[in-house]
Amino acid sequence: MPVSLSDKTLDTLPEGIAVPEYDRAALTPGILHIGVGNFHRAHMAWYLDRLFGAGEGHDWAIVGAGIKQFDAARREALKAQDWLTTVVELDPAALTARVTGAMVDFCEIDGAALVARMVDPSIRIVSLTITEGGYFVDAETGGFDKSNNEIAADAENPDDPETVFGLLVKGLKARRDAGLEPFTVLSCDNLPENGHVAKAAVVGMAELIDPALAAWIAANVAFPSGMVDCITPATGPREIALVQDRFGVADKAPVVCEPFRQWVLEDNFPQGRPALEKVGVEFVPDVAPYETMKLRILNAGHAAIAYPSALLGHHFVHEGMQDPDVEAWLKALMRSEVIPVLPEIAGVDFDAYLEKCVERFANPEVGDTIARLCLDGSNRQPKFVLPTVREALEAGSAVQGLALEVALWCRYCAETTRGEITLEDERAGALQAAALKAQTDPSAFLALTDIFGRLGDAPRFVEAFAAALADLDEKGPRAVLQEYVAAQA
Repeated sequence: MPVSLSDKTLDTLPEGIAVPEYDRAALTPGILHIGVGNFHRAHMAWYLDRLFGAGEGHDWAIVGAGIKQFDAARREALKAQDWLTTVVELDPAALTARVTGAMVDFCEIDGAALVARMVDPSIRIVSLTITEGGYFVDAETGGFDKSNNEIAADAENPDDPETVFGLLVKGLKARRDAGLEPFTVLSCDNLPENGHVAKAAVVGMAELIDPALAAWIAANVAFPSGMVDCITPATGPREIALVQDRFGVADKAPVVCEPFRQWVLEDNFPQGRPALEKVGVEFVPDVAPYETMKLRILNAGHAAIAYPSALLGHHFVHEGMQDPDVEAWLKALMRSEVIPVLPEIAGVDFDAYLEKCVERFANPEVGDTIARLCLDGSNRQPKFVLPTVREALEAGSAVQGLALEVALWCRYCAETTRGEITLEDERAGALQAAALKAQTDPSAFLALTDIFGRLGDAPRFVEAFAAALADLDEKGPRAVLQEYVAAQA
């Protein structure tokens, strides 16, 4: 019989499962984390668990938090097992399991309770994993979207906010008014310059409520940027059964992830921080080049394989990578058009990083799906792919492959109108309508300025995109991938 996970059962778990090597009862909170999803528990919580196990940082335990209905379900699942999580690393050589215990509490899903935790002097970092699309970024300007209806509602009712940023502003105001030092706001989301984006959102929200408070936040609150990386699939019946059947643990909310992690952080924590460098986190003066490398090779690489793989009928990511045309296309695109416009990083070999990404994508144990990679393209493309397009255009370098990537996305959006595939995207209706129009007028897709900005006015990219769409319609995705690869040889 599988053992139900809890503090009381840790000593009775089957052999071979790593468990916390520290007294969890002696931990005290130092971090409030909003968005206790799989990635957070495979990444930040995993690093802290290792640090605590090394006898360090026991005053930096995590208090979880959330504001969505799904957060309430996650809270209840974790509460039943004393906030413990089984993390399974999907190494093809041998799967391993570790029970992590870095989280010691989880706020009630209530705004007032969350703000009360923010005002607790022991909380010195408030960290966020709220997805790339959760920062209210204006695609046209790249700044904070103050006109968003949710933001406007919080600005009108600052005492009872419903957005993360309204709550952060309320919490920071309460700390200021109580004479407490402000907490550091640490974004752990996968977007460029996440610290700057978080600061723009918090300060922008405050400006709508109280300009003097906004000025105080801008002058006194730290928003370090960081690059985060660990492929972490969603948890479903398959993953719950894996933990139960393979490891003998009944965990209501386990996490599975690849056996690779990276975390690069700017060292800007005025109220202190855990000594994460002792467990592999890199602290650097400027994280931007590392972010750019990861976003434009790994994340853009995911996008590059997602849409052709979907059009070619592949279900799992590793199946896509087993297709020689998909793998060759990914490598050719990255080496020909992406890596050439990346800023150099001393001591980092971009080609070696690409090969590591290819190895990670091909890991069959991860079980990541092509459908997941296709999610939310309207938020991901502007962050992962389109910046490279703009820089390549400015540099006068090639954009044919980048245009083909966008054309494959367009073709995928059009295919979803047949009803066999659901387009999971907040802009699904607009994307599908534009993709269908693009079959006769390619400019219709690039006319989505909330996604593409002014790229529809760039003749070289427009021409390459139109040519790629025409080739896809005439020859099909496989032949077009093969022709691109051959042209780069």
